[in-house]
Amino acid sequence: MTATLDGKLALVTGAAQGIGRAIALGLAKAGAVVVCSDIDPPQTTEEIRSLGGTAHAFALDIADEGAVDDAMAFADTIGGIDILVNNAGIFPRSPVLGLEPGEWDRVMAVNLRGTFLCSRAAATTMRAQGRGGRIVNITSGAAFVPTPQSAAYAASKAGIVAFTRVLALEVAPDRVTVNAVAPGLTDTAQPRSFYSDADLAAFAARIPAGRLGEPDDIVPTVVLLCGDGASYITGQTLHVNGGLYMP
Repeated sequence: MTATLDGKLALVTGAAQGIGRAIALGLAKAGAVVVCSDIDPPQTTEEIRSLGGTAHAFALDIADEGAVDDAMAFADTIGGIDILVNNAGIFPRSPVLGLEPGEWDRVMAVNLRGTFLCSRAAATTMRAQGRGGRIVNITSGAAFVPTPQSAAYAASKAGIVAFTRVLALEVAPDRVTVNAVAPGLTDTAQPRSFYSDADLAAFAARIPAGRLGEPDDIVPTVVLLCGDGASYITGQTLHVNGGLYMP
């Protein structure tokens, strides 16, 4: 069943590029009005409009509580939020013994605190509106399988998995579902900034699907979780990784 999101208002964080951009475009194609947020107003808004969709740009630092409240207030002016996709995140690399506390704190502030702030604000609004809602948190396969030099990132993403489950439990009576999507290694600017082409080719060879993930591979799962057909799915983490991490 194809999810139809006509009449829904979605806020996507980290919508300027990569997975966030693909998700914003995918939600718009499914009929949602999309608020595309990032540190700077993303050009994704113009892409959506050029395709005939409706979108708004909003500059947002998700680690700033006041800025998050402003984003929710903006959403209220255009109908109120129905969908939140917490995608924004950072991934600096450092071995644990060389990891500075300030860098650890920065990753937690953006990845985990940002997810908390946005989710709390959105869920509060969804409860007040009384029409339910959808929250989708983008975590990572790194939360489940360790890789070198990723301690802060992996810890933040594992925290998102646990946070997702607790929030899902607490807001279920409000008809708000909360789920996580865990991409495997996805071909975006982030991994290409520290992996060579040879490294990526070797990694792709380990994936049963025979290739790296693409941002568009993540979109159908997110759209599904945002639709009416997923009203009985909550507190779950769905893995989208080409079969790489199987139990």
